[in-house]
Amino acid sequence: MFGISFSELLLVGLVALLVLGPERLPGAARTAGLWVGRLKRSFNAIKQEVEREIGADEIRRQLHNEHILSLEQEARKIFTPTQQEATPVQPVEPIAEQTIHAPAAEPAPVVAVEAPAPVVATPPVEPATPAAAPVAPAPHDPTLAPRAP
Repeated sequence: MFGISFSELLLVGLVALLVLGPERLPGAARTAGLWVGRLKRSFNAIKQEVEREIGADEIRRQLHNEHILSLEQEARKIFTPTQQEATPVQPVEPIAEQTIHAPAAEPAPVVAVEAPAPVVATPPVEPATPAAAPVAPAPHDPTLAPRAP
């Protein structure tokens, strides 16, 4: 513990035997042992108390840090710009026939023209809320059965 070797302990024991004598040496050794035991217990108690305080401080610090982190997360939620909800695009019904009229001065023949189906970019679908109306599938949806001509 203190770097004392066996030979040094033997030398201290011989000096104590010469100074105290054989009658008082056992009582002195017992008293010294009691004092050393009390010192060890005191140091261990102090050590445990310090470790408890350090542990309690560490726990308090962790709780404080967790509280600060939760406050930061709430602040981020409040201060980050919320993404604007995309308004759902209503699908445009394709025009099957379109009538072209000539000027009113001459009678003009009626010509039927089939317009191509418009391509509509649909935004990502968000989960529907109970108040939202169902959205009709796009005319080019590959999951639908093919239409008869």
